[in-house]
Amino acid sequence: MIKVLIADDYPVVREGLKKTFAQTKHIVVTGEAENGQEVLDLVQAGDFDVVLLDITMPNTNWLEVLKELKSRKPRVPVVMLSMHRGEEYVTRAFRAGASGYLTKESMMDELVEAVRKVSQGGKYVSPSIAEALVSLFDTGSDLPPHKLLSDREYEVMNLLVKGKKTREIAQELFLSPNTVNTYRSRILEKMNKKNIAELIHYAIKNDLLD
Repeated sequence: MIKVLIADDYPVVREGLKKTFAQTKHIVVTGEAENGQEVLDLVQAGDFDVVLLDITMPNTNWLEVLKELKSRKPRVPVVMLSMHRGEEYVTRAFRAGASGYLTKESMMDELVEAVRKVSQGGKYVSPSIAEALVSLFDTGSDLPPHKLLSDREYEVMNLLVKGKKTREIAQELFLSPNTVNTYRSRILEKMNKKNIAELIHYAIKNDLLD
């Protein structure tokens, strides 16, 4: 039996996933979480075979949660659930340790297939976003500016374009305000942008907002 932990802030989504797995042999939902801290607490205390982790839970930095989860339980595969099909999200998720990536538009049988595959040590990506990954193999093309950012710089950029203030970002990422300002300057330099307004325009144009 494959024991699954569902992490999503919407009860209706969790309920729908539970009903799907209830109709499937060998898969059972044994835990639910609605924020990042609950995910980490449950994984630490429980025994799960697969974690389904929503990218857009409120007050949750999905990338940090994923990294921490894999640090604590490296053998537990994680499948990301997201509204975003952009290659940027997919590649950062896999680099951080994810075993699968599905859009929330995916069919239920696809979700079941993903859970079964990653529980056996495999990887899974929605066919609907697989085409975006082809660009990774296009060695002749130049990398877009946001590809030059480290994971931490990318996290700070993501919060900046959401309108977060320096102190808010510092609190959320457990950094000092001075460190956040340093990241801000570095990000603008790497992205070749003059200000946050230009950064926001770039993020919207390239579907980088989560």
